[in-house]
Amino acid sequence: MVAMIADVRPPSFDQLRLQCDAGIAAVTLARPQRLNALSPALLHELIAAAQWLAAQPELRIVRLGGDGRAFCAGFDLDAMQGSRATLDRGTTDLGRRMAQAWLAIPAVTIALVQGHCVGGGVVLAAACDLRLAAADARFSIPEMALGIPLGWGGVPMLVRLVGPARALELILDCTPFDAAQALAWGMVNRVVPAADLQDEGRAWAERLAALPLHALRVTKRRVADAAEALCPTAGSEVDADALLAAYRDPETAAVQRRYLQQRGRG
Repeated sequence: MVAMIADVRPPSFDQLRLQCDAGIAAVTLARPQRLNALSPALLHELIAAAQWLAAQPELRIVRLGGDGRAFCAGFDLDAMQGSRATLDRGTTDLGRRMAQAWLAIPAVTIALVQGHCVGGGVVLAAACDLRLAAADARFSIPEMALGIPLGWGGVPMLVRLVGPARALELILDCTPFDAAQALAWGMVNRVVPAADLQDEGRAWAERLAALPLHALRVTKRRVADAAEALCPTAGSEVDADALLAAYRDPETAAVQRRYLQQRGRG
């Protein structure tokens, strides 16, 4: 019998939901009207949620998903419009801090990916231990089309999953790919029909939660340590400087304006 997390009430958030029951937590990005795009406020909440989850000694599994028709549309570009002059390193480092906070959760984390999974959303999914994708999931890494490098420690995490040559191709070409291709490349662990994603994710979480807590956490830590030794995310703080320089670059600004205009948002 899996122990309950006793006498602990999860914190409340504005842009995500957090629930806990019987050693399993469910975190849901809750900006469906924005396809769960990662605003600075949501990034702060993801950091706070991860820190709270990391402090729960009996927590075994965390499911992470997105409300509505998308997992996550990446960083909310609208949050950057009109703020370039005041943009600081703290803001450009938020995504890395978020990813590191999720990597540091001792419980096993499972990303449930449906619909769009874009840019920073790919980094968030990669920061989880396991990834279950709906057949309708569509992945893309459009940062280079926006004139910016892939930041947030995303490069080493992507290299871990698909290897350096494939990672470089995906980052440079910005070509979208589907769930079947993500499975073939090792970016996701399993693909299920879209209608079954939540049930399959819940069942997988319950199977893993039935394992002994000590063995579960030790195994996760050993695999995470091995991955970090092979391709470290340590030192990814430099990504914030690269992003800040890109956002202040006139050529990048022009590229982003064209990108948004082509999508009817300029």
